[in-house]
Amino acid sequence: MTENGTGSEKLNAEALAENPAVDAAYDENQIQVLEGLEAVRKRPGMYIGSTDARGLHHCVYEIVDNAIDEALAGYCTEILITLHKDGSVSVKDNGRGFPVGIHPKMGRPAVEVCLTVLHAGGKFGGQGYKVSGGLHGVGASVVNALSRHLRVEVRQDGKVYEQEYNIGKIEYDLRVIGETQETGTTVRFWPDIRSEENPGGVFDPGIDFSYDVLKVRIREMAFLNKGVKLVLRDERPEEPFERVFHYEGGIREFVKYLNKNKEVLFPEPIYVEGVKNGVMVEVAMQYNDSYTENIYAFANNIHTPEGGTHLMGFQSALTRAINDYGRRYKIIKEADANLKGEDTRESLAAVISVKMPEPQFEGQTKSKLGNSEVRPIVDGLVSEGLSTFLEENPAVARGILDRCLGAARAREAARKARDLTRRKSVLESASLPGKLADCAERDPAKCEIFIVEGDSAGGSAKMGRDRHTQAILPLRGKILNVEKTRLDKILLNQEIKNMITAFGCGIGQEFNLEKLRYHRIVCMTDADVDGAHIRILMLTFFYRYMPELIKQGYVYSAMPPLYKVTKGKQEYYVYNDEELQALLDRLGRDTKADIQRYKGLGEMSSEQLWQTTMNPETRTMKRFELSDAIAADEIFTLLMGDKVEPRREFIEQNAKLVAETDLDL
Repeated sequence: MTENGTGSEKLNAEALAENPAVDAAYDENQIQVLEGLEAVRKRPGMYIGSTDARGLHHCVYEIVDNAIDEALAGYCTEILITLHKDGSVSVKDNGRGFPVGIHPKMGRPAVEVCLTVLHAGGKFGGQGYKVSGGLHGVGASVVNALSRHLRVEVRQDGKVYEQEYNIGKIEYDLRVIGETQETGTTVRFWPDIRSEENPGGVFDPGIDFSYDVLKVRIREMAFLNKGVKLVLRDERPEEPFERVFHYEGGIREFVKYLNKNKEVLFPEPIYVEGVKNGVMVEVAMQYNDSYTENIYAFANNIHTPEGGTHLMGFQSALTRAINDYGRRYKIIKEADANLKGEDTRESLAAVISVKMPEPQFEGQTKSKLGNSEVRPIVDGLVSEGLSTFLEENPAVARGILDRCLGAARAREAARKARDLTRRKSVLESASLPGKLADCAERDPAKCEIFIVEGDSAGGSAKMGRDRHTQAILPLRGKILNVEKTRLDKILLNQEIKNMITAFGCGIGQEFNLEKLRYHRIVCMTDADVDGAHIRILMLTFFYRYMPELIKQGYVYSAMPPLYKVTKGKQEYYVYNDEELQALLDRLGRDTKADIQRYKGLGEMSSEQLWQTTMNPETRTMKRFELSDAIAADEIFTLLMGDKVEPRREFIEQNAKLVAETDLDL
């Protein structure tokens, strides 16, 4: 112990001698205290997740959540969110309005305290809100800290109060600016975006509010809070527009929205609601013609993508109620095993929403509900409600049981297919697909696999690749459309089996991300319509059966050039028509240039494919991200599902976006 201590003291002394800037003293003078809202500006990611576009939109959600809390308390019916031309956003509600009286402890108006003090609000054990989406009570004050300017207007007791702030600092005391018979609050803020004129800004330069991004969350909030009207208005275009989100049916309409491009087993969703021990529970569910489950769970309006106790309660109740009904009416035979949970959830769209006084979320991102008392409450209410529905609707109940029994048979067939594949792997000399040209590196973080369209392009890719880190898997033609097929049939498709085996992580219930052999999975297809179709077939497979690959950012699309331009001894590669025109303008229109349009990757030599598409130093790749699971499910169903009419409408509405593109039709 003494010897180690002496060595440490010697090293510290040497370090101080070499670097006189190091202060040897570590005392009370070294402790930095960030007062007020300084901590938020110092570490904004701790409060809003990031300083990019995602964090920017999170600020809007925080203010909207305050208005929704008023709605949950029964005092707010309308919320207006407006995107203004000057880059600001305002949220106006018709609730009670921020309290304007003097706070007994702080000696300042309560509205000012809420906007300038962290962890100040009506959500900490008082009687302000029995149910609230806000967990930490920092929403309004954080937005204030991250805004170069913020204005709050409170309509209360016949008066209109106003106060403004600059980067969280009070500009003037709360004042009365008029009279009104309305009540409510309006918060308008100008986010502190970094620029040449504002180098000390918090948010990344160049970002702006997206109407489409906000629309998704606003629509979700309207579904989850039946009867509350949310209006999203965009005043930035030459012709301002707005959209009203108002659903008296609440989550029942949410489920209908999830199923809008699918055939449903029965016309109206099953709906269960109830209150027990202060916990409000709402569940809506409806089976459709797909082969995947689509279940969303919320706690106090917060989406919990990792589920939690409310989801577990729903799953156990669903499985038990369907098995009990099937046994009671001999639909499930005595000799047959009970249906498993995955059998009862196949082709099910459902929304579970619970609201309670003290939600306990696991993890910084609130992605999982941890309240143990919620599981038996949800289980009991759903079990009773679903059992009653099945008894009162025997024809629908029979259809559900038939659907679940079909899923069970498919599950067993899929198990046998997997077992057969495993046995083959053991008997064969090499378990990896024969067409796979694997890489030498074994650290998945350093490895990437290119899924290549066709043997010709595969040959060029194999010859041009970096054999140490790059693997090549050629596919023969278009893979199966998994949107229209059950897992047992999917596992019989050779191209899909090759991908599953090459990745090493399994699929569906057996998926294990830790066994993934490559952290970059690159779809490398031709730059034409067929190539785009093959790419979306692969993405549909990944999204439905390996969604974590997309969520973790492991799926990419290669960007091969569309043209090769040769002028004299110079060669140029361009990736779209706009780049081509710009290059020709730069080279001069009166000089001769040879333009080659690539119709496929197979036309490139191995050296060209390496330099343009595979070389990490020179290539361009797109990474697929999953920012909105509901929108992703909607677009995959629309593009790859059975319903033709919605797809035709989508193509007609978006045809103008590709009208000027040179497509191989």
